[in-house]
Amino acid sequence: MTQDELKQKVAQAALAYIKDISIIGVGTGSTTNHFINMLADFKNDIEGAVSSSEGTSERLKKVGIRVLDLNEAGTLEVYIDGADEINPRKQLVKGGGGALTREKIIAQASKKFICIADDSKSVDVLGKFPLPVEVIPMARSFVAREMVKLGGQPVWRESCITDNHNHIIDVHNLSILDPIELEKTINNIPGVVTVGLFAIRPADVVLIGKGDQVVTL
Repeated sequence: MTQDELKQKVAQAALAYIKDISIIGVGTGSTTNHFINMLADFKNDIEGAVSSSEGTSERLKKVGIRVLDLNEAGTLEVYIDGADEINPRKQLVKGGGGALTREKIIAQASKKFICIADDSKSVDVLGKFPLPVEVIPMARSFVAREMVKLGGQPVWRESCITDNHNHIIDVHNLSILDPIELEKTINNIPGVVTVGLFAIRPADVVLIGKGDQVVTL
C-alpha cells in the first residue's frame, strides 16, 4: 500500500470510534483530511464537530458537518487527529501543520483521544521531527535562545502565522527522552503559547497503518 492508502485505511478505522456520538473533535492534517471526507456519509448522525483549525472548519462545512465552538460543546466524548511522531507510550509530537495549540486544547477537553497515522510516524524516541513551539511574536527570539539552552536548534517558520496570530519555532536536533518533563519545561518559558509535545495528555488509542493492516496501540 502507498502511504496515502495507509492514511485512508486508518481514517476508515477511526469511524468505529464515533458511533453513536453526536459531537466530535476533529484535528488537522493529511490523515485527518481523509477522515473528514468520510464524515460526509455520517452527516445526518453527527450534530456537529469542534475543529482544531480554520482549514479543518472549512473542510467540515464542505462535507455538511456543522462546526461548533468548544465553549458551546463542552467536554467532548472523542477527538480524532493525526501526529508527526508517535512513541510506544502513545506520546506525540504534533504541530507540523501549525495547529498545535487548538489541537492540545481539544485533546485535553476530550474523554478519548484517537490518534491516526501511517507507520512512518512511529519512533522509539521523539525528536527526529522538529518540535514545533507556538510563541507570542515579541518573544520569538527570546524563546529561541531558551531552546538553544535546552540543546535544540531553533528555526523560525517564517511563512507561518497561526490561526491564533502567533509565530512558530521548529526546534531541531532534540532527543526527547523525558517528554513529560520537557513539555513542562518549555510550557513554563514566558512567551510560549504551547509546545507540540502531547505527553502530559497522550493519545488514548493509536491506530497505525502498517503493511496492509491497521495496528491498534
